[in-house]
Amino acid sequence: MTSLYLTNLAEHQSTFEKLAALEADIARAGSHIAQCLAKGGKLLSCGNGGSAADSQHIASELTGRFIKERKPLAAISLTTDSSALTCIGNDYSFDEVFARQVRALGRAGDVLVAISTSGNSANVRRAVEDARTLGMQVIGLLGRDGGAIKPLSDVAIVVPSDVTARIQEAHILIIHTLCGLIEQELQLV
Repeated sequence: MTSLYLTNLAEHQSTFEKLAALEADIARAGSHIAQCLAKGGKLLSCGNGGSAADSQHIASELTGRFIKERKPLAAISLTTDSSALTCIGNDYSFDEVFARQVRALGRAGDVLVAISTSGNSANVRRAVEDARTLGMQVIGLLGRDGGAIKPLSDVAIVVPSDVTARIQEAHILIIHTLCGLIEQELQLV
């Protein structure tokens, strides 16, 4: 009998073997974000559950530091303000929790990193729609077939898996790669 760990490891390895095909999309996404930050713009990010944690992860790597000491970069996770989330969720709907923040904080030229393992999260999709209306670039960090968010994204990075845990594991690798690419392009390391 194969242990759960070995089963998970085999799924992980199978998924990660397919990620090389995403290289060009990841490079394009990193370049879009770096150009935005170089022009004084900011990165906004959002997602639900584990993707909310990933949203916070990318923002913290940019406002803090990734590998080497460097200046902080403008990044805000829309998942961290519990008062805004509960106010908007209560007064409007949960589908609006990120969209209203995008409308309040986003500007033309900013970038939204929209994270959804299914590509179909209604509140993330609404944020993407409003970001596009504002003239923001949208990077979709997605899974499965990319869902409804894929065609709304300027760059859709779709992890080819149907297993949420494997998609999230790949998203962390991609987030770390984006942070490195941003620092390289901005010549901060």
